[in-house]
Amino acid sequence: MMPVSGSPDTTYARSGSRFCQYPVEPGKPAFPGFTEKDFRKLAIVRASIGSQPERHTLKGAETNIYATADEQTFTVQIVGYRVEVHAKPSEYRWSYGDGTSLVTAVPGGPVPDARWGEKTVTSHVYRATGDMNVGLTTVFTGEFSVDGGPFQPIAGNAPVPSAPKTLSVWRSEVKLYADDCNANPAGEGCR
Repeated sequence: MMPVSGSPDTTYARSGSRFCQYPVEPGKPAFPGFTEKDFRKLAIVRASIGSQPERHTLKGAETNIYATADEQTFTVQIVGYRVEVHAKPSEYRWSYGDGTSLVTAVPGGPVPDARWGEKTVTSHVYRATGDMNVGLTTVFTGEFSVDGGPFQPIAGNAPVPSAPKTLSVWRSEVKLYADDCNANPAGEGCR
């Protein structure tokens, strides 16, 4: 970047045919920009995975799986400039642990206990029993501001994987018995 004259009391940095909108102080290097690579280096806190039911679910039933992800703010120094960065979750890439996946723009969320088993935007129905490792990658998009200037979008994104959550999928059995356990305490289903 090379300095280019602006108004009589301001110098701006020039890169190719584009002008940065931040004045360059005498003796201070031009702001190099904030890239996707810079964005991905931030310590963005990963989303946590929640489920209803919590650890065990039933084969063939809707299991509500959701993410808890927060918008985050960072302040970093780049060649003497104070850069404020906002990271916002914008996409959720689910892997349900049984070979199926889903991409959503929303994290889902908990539902009241009385509504467990209802279909939600992020719920899943398991077709087999066993332990399933639910995975999630939250894609964050961002914007940055230099020395209190206006916010600009960051080109690119930062995918942040979550710690997997293990769900045990069980099967349920319903059996009907005709014995009266008071009359026949040793009858089928009375033990």
